[in-house]
Parts: sequence; structure tokens; C-alpha cells
Amino acid sequence: MTGTRAGATLESLQAVAGPVSRETFERVVAFQNAFLKWAARINLAAPSTLPDIWVRHILDSAQLVPLAGDAKHFIDLGSGGGFPGAVLALLYADRPETRVDLIESNGKKAAFLRTVLGSLDVRANVHANRIEDLHAILPQPDVVTARALAPLGSLFRLAAPWLQAGGRGLFHKGRDFEREIKETTDAWRADLVQHPSAIEPGAVILEVKGLKRVSRGTMH
Repeated sequence: MTGTRAGATLESLQAVAGPVSRETFERVVAFQNAFLKWAARINLAAPSTLPDIWVRHILDSAQLVPLAGDAKHFIDLGSGGGFPGAVLALLYADRPETRVDLIESNGKKAAFLRTVLGSLDVRANVHANRIEDLHAILPQPDVVTARALAPLGSLFRLAAPWLQAGGRGLFHKGRDFEREIKETTDAWRADLVQHPSAIEPGAVILEVKGLKRVSRGTMH
């Protein structure tokens, strides 16, 4: 599937996320509708992307589900308008053992997430904090996610306490991901797997394991 204009359909969601119930699909559509209403008042996403929100944001987020495997705890960094964290919370809403923590320091965006996810009876923890302030507070996650937040080196720094303790990173990265990877090699080592995006040609979901900081003694 490519990033062309498309309406919300259960079939398109299942194509990227796997099995999804009709009830879950309707919950995701309700979130999309609420997002568009709020986006008319506060900046939740680039206005140019809103006509294609289903593909550009929701399906792009939903493609993480097959990659996450049996993960039960997610931490989403810089959640913004809820992509991918809110979409994951919606898709896992029927699994009481799954926890999603969304970190969004912008108060208005955090209020949007709390209000809308709460109205949809979705279990999600929204933290209006800086990411660094939550390193020692949140439980160790299975998966750390981030989308359109920062260059890869900055993501490594922000997620390091969780990734170094055994968590996996699933980071959306655009077509220049190879340059971003190269820019991290002086400071970091990690096992990286490039999963081609199901939505955007040339983009990837970068899976990160075994993150380690390069000691100064080994740097060239």
C-alpha cells in the first residue's frame, strides 16, 4: 500500500495491522473524527496531511502491530497527536494485559490525548512530561516507539535507558534513514533491522536492539 488518498476501511486496517474486529475499527474511526475536530483548533499534525489522515497517520502507525509481536508494554516518545501511540492503544484496547504510555510534553496535545482516548474507554497513560524526567519512573517497556520526533541519534539518547535494559525500538524513519544511521556510528552501536514501510515507499520502520554507547576509548 502506498500513501495515496484512501477512506477508512476495515480491510485496509487489517491489511497492515492483521486481525482487527469491527468494534476496534469503529473505535479507530471515532478517534480519527475527533482528531480532525481538535485539529481545527490546535496544531496536532501538518495541515497538508489531514486529507489523507487514514493512510498517512493511522495506517502508518498501525503497521507496527505485526512487528511488535507479543509485546505487552509500549512507551511512545513525543506522541504529538497520537501517532503511533494512540493508534496502538486503540488497536490493543481489547487486551487488558497491554499497557501503552504516551509521553507528550505539550499540554494541549496531552489534553487532547487524555480527553479523546478517555471518551473511547481506551486504557492509555498520557504523561505531559519531558521524556528524560520519566526514565526512572515508568516501568521497563518491551517496545519504545517514536515517529517524526527527532534524528536517530537523539532518539537513541532519549530511549537509551529503556533500550539498554532490553527494550526494542520501533522507529519510523524516512527515505534518508541511511544517513541518520551513519551519523550515529561514532557514539552508538546497535543491532538494526530495516523493515520497509507498508505505507511510504523508501521509508522504513527501524527495529533497534542491543543499544550500546561507544566508549571514548574505542572511538576513532
